[in-house]
Amino acid sequence: MIGAEPAVAVYAERFSWQDYLVFGMMLLLSAGVGVYHGFFGHQQKSTTEYLLGGRNLRAFPVAMSLVASYISGVTVLGTPADIYKYGSQYWIIVVGIALMGVTVATVFLPVFCTLQIKSSYEYLEMRFDRKVRTFASLLFVFDEIVFLPIVIYVPSLAFSQVTGVGIYQIGVVVCAVCIFYTVLGGLRAVVWTDTLQIILMFASVLVVVTLGTVYIGGFSEVWGRCQEGQRLEIFNFNPNPLERHTVWSLVIGGYFYWTSFNAVNQTMVQRYLSLPTLKQAQIAIGIFTVGIIGIVTICCYTGLLIYATYHKCDPLLSEQISDYDQLLPHFMMQTVGQLKGLPGLFMAGIFSAALSSLSTILNSLPSVILEDFLFSCCSLKLSERWEQFVAKGLVLFFGILAVACLFIVEPLEGILEVTTSLTAIAAGTSFGMFALGMLFPIANGTGALCGAIASSLLVGWLSLGAHFASLNGFSRPILPVNTDGCDSLNVTLAYTTSFGNDDVFPLYKLSYLWLAPIGVTTVVSVGLLVSWLTGTEDVQLANPDLFSPVIMRFVPKLGQNRQAGTECVEINLNRHKERVSAADNIANTAS
Repeated sequence: MIGAEPAVAVYAERFSWQDYLVFGMMLLLSAGVGVYHGFFGHQQKSTTEYLLGGRNLRAFPVAMSLVASYISGVTVLGTPADIYKYGSQYWIIVVGIALMGVTVATVFLPVFCTLQIKSSYEYLEMRFDRKVRTFASLLFVFDEIVFLPIVIYVPSLAFSQVTGVGIYQIGVVVCAVCIFYTVLGGLRAVVWTDTLQIILMFASVLVVVTLGTVYIGGFSEVWGRCQEGQRLEIFNFNPNPLERHTVWSLVIGGYFYWTSFNAVNQTMVQRYLSLPTLKQAQIAIGIFTVGIIGIVTICCYTGLLIYATYHKCDPLLSEQISDYDQLLPHFMMQTVGQLKGLPGLFMAGIFSAALSSLSTILNSLPSVILEDFLFSCCSLKLSERWEQFVAKGLVLFFGILAVACLFIVEPLEGILEVTTSLTAIAAGTSFGMFALGMLFPIANGTGALCGAIASSLLVGWLSLGAHFASLNGFSRPILPVNTDGCDSLNVTLAYTTSFGNDDVFPLYKLSYLWLAPIGVTTVVSVGLLVSWLTGTEDVQLANPDLFSPVIMRFVPKLGQNRQAGTECVEINLNRHKERVSAADNIANTAS
């Protein structure tokens, strides 16, 4: 048996100079892309060019950037650990992901492409009022600030495990590289770096998984061991919402969770609007959906492969690792650690996934801060040069903040569940506000704001309550793991963990996947009720460009408004454009 501390020392000896070279080349390549787009590529003469790439990028690199934005180290490291502990049920979430792709492309994307706005939250002011927009923007900033340190911490933990380098040291270095190319190159650098990084990440994981499958005796051996270890459950139709993973929670909850992010979140909408046409954006979403399904499938298989490898000697119980989130790096070093360069390639792939997510957030936050707070709330007027300066300063600020918050993430366990539940607080509420606006013409601003507040409080209570319960000992039982095959361990047991479950408030046991649906449903139901009580919007005066095309057949008056082209139809959009144009003229005059 290798203890957790000695294991780190052994891995550090195996991580050769060739591995450090491969890893360093990835960082240099990422920085080089930023230098190219900052000094030699398209000149960034405007904030639109810096934040939206001039709205003339191509579908494939944008699709790869979309994939990279969501395949972070949390997915690559957290999903295999989840499959190892709880079985293959999680894979059925791909059904929800497929439905998400169709919904985003047909229901929400056409509205954003018609309006051509810089921040997705501008829509909420055009549809409702400034208060609703500000509230949604605050949720977005909160959500991304929570996610930033998790994105850095997870791969830093893996790197520390295999090299012995401190988590904070590597976190600072990698974050500095990301800030560098994001500040210099803007969205173009982010998109092209994401494309290179997602290819590298995919290749590294595929190499490790392929060699691991060969070493264990082939796919049939993996399947047989997982079947024997009760890891091959997929179609669990238990209707109990307290059950962690079922077909219902994964398909319905997974659909709402993924759609909440990919339909209206600024990090995604910013990329959709960097494409010149709606058709190009829909193609990018199609490629993105297929790519996500493929990578989630590979990550799920990786979890099964890891279980098949350690089915007789659990690494945590045998003290080879200190947390299940370290399973994949541990497996990688035992599988390909002796092949010089491959561990470095793998760690480069893990950090590529992290860098892509980090750069996406760092590039999106300035857009929201500028458009939704400085320009909208504070009525600040800036020249193009000062806009870019402030945007780059915000990238630097949030990058430093992410590193400073690393210590908050360290005590958390189960990164996949923690990330999903915490981010669902903002995701479900924000998506509910947009769904209310685009799909229900009678909803008004008061209803939207009341629904959003109610949703945030409810989902926040459920999410934080579940985490406090976890800190107090509540833990869901994992599937049996064994140690009877460990060389120096004198104990043989099937280990299933479960602590203090009877003393936990029932709603705190709710599956984390139901948080997003609860948030969306609360916004819509409360929003419609309050709108009805305070006076619904007049559909005849509504601007049809602010509503999804899928509801036109159900609300004939909107279709008539679009065909008529009257002034009342254009009033909201024209007023908004006039405000933006006036602000630009003042800024240009001042400069």
